[in-house]
Amino acid sequence: MIRLISVALLIANMVLTSCTHVDYGNAQERETVNTDFGSSDLQMISTKMVDDLLSFPPIVKITSDRRPVVFVDNIKNKTMQHIDTESITDTIQSKLINSGKFRFVDMTVVDNVRKQFDYQMSSSIVNPATAVQMGHQIGAEFMLYGNLSEIAKSSGSTKDVYYKFTLKFMNLQSGIIEWSNEKEIRKTKTRSLFGL
Repeated sequence: MIRLISVALLIANMVLTSCTHVDYGNAQERETVNTDFGSSDLQMISTKMVDDLLSFPPIVKITSDRRPVVFVDNIKNKTMQHIDTESITDTIQSKLINSGKFRFVDMTVVDNVRKQFDYQMSSSIVNPATAVQMGHQIGAEFMLYGNLSEIAKSSGSTKDVYYKFTLKFMNLQSGIIEWSNEKEIRKTKTRSLFGL
């Protein structure tokens, strides 16, 4: 009997496996699988934020004849979901770098940079004439930071989730917030009569 069940499970597994189909999709295509924060939300938020920042008159003036140095602080995730907010800042940072208007310092690799400095300065492997000298890095003038929050409500078969993404651009010297903007997303899911 056990052998028959094992054979049946094996056949069922083979049938299910043979029905599996994996294909490439368009990464820019709108994704609305559920109300969770998804790739379409990430793309929409990052594009709108970058477009707004680059077209804001004081920022246009600041970047008209030079490329200010910026550092990105972590985006605080105030939602109940596990969201990779570093992915949001990476996308925004890449778009801003590729705009040719800003330069960035990466604070996430400071420890590794320090280790490389120590290695070049203290080891006898690196030619001292070619070793990178400490104290010549450029300090950031501006900081980009923000947070992502959500309000979720359910009633019967309907679930409504409201997301708000806030991003700010601060002058580190003066402490003045030079630019700030919010983007809102509302996603609603209604289950059908059969729960599908």
